[in-house]
Amino acid sequence: MVLPVHFLTDRKTIHCDDAVAAIITVEDGRYLMQLRDDMPGIFYPGHWGCFGGAVSGGEDPKSALARELAEELEMPPVTANEFVKLNFDLTNLGLRIFYRTYYEIEVTEKDVSRYVLHEGADMRLLEPAKLFDSPLTPYDSFALWMHFARERLAQK
Repeated sequence: MVLPVHFLTDRKTIHCDDAVAAIITVEDGRYLMQLRDDMPGIFYPGHWGCFGGAVSGGEDPKSALARELAEELEMPPVTANEFVKLNFDLTNLGLRIFYRTYYEIEVTEKDVSRYVLHEGADMRLLEPAKLFDSPLTPYDSFALWMHFARERLAQK
């Protein structure tokens, strides 16, 4: 695998925020993914990831998700169900605990054909075997794997 240009060479400050992300699926089980721009100042440039973004101060997470999806894809409001929330404890780095909440969204392939990409280098429907064979942001990879394997998750 060839690393994206800015993955290890970027020296620009990266801002940490609470965030939301959409696990978007179509009828046949494929996931709609975004190829992140290969540019400085973002987490995991040049990697595939879920659509979404930062939650603005005072903004409700579901509202942030709707705003991000409208900005990035011109996606109209849809039903989004909370799937999992990951917390990132960055206190040892002088920061705070941040969250990334994932929401499940089911759409049709016809819906996807109407979306207009405004952020990212590409968007693509990927089946799980291809998805996990691509350079994925690790936090999205974990959430997507849990989504794919959710029936296998059990409490001890």
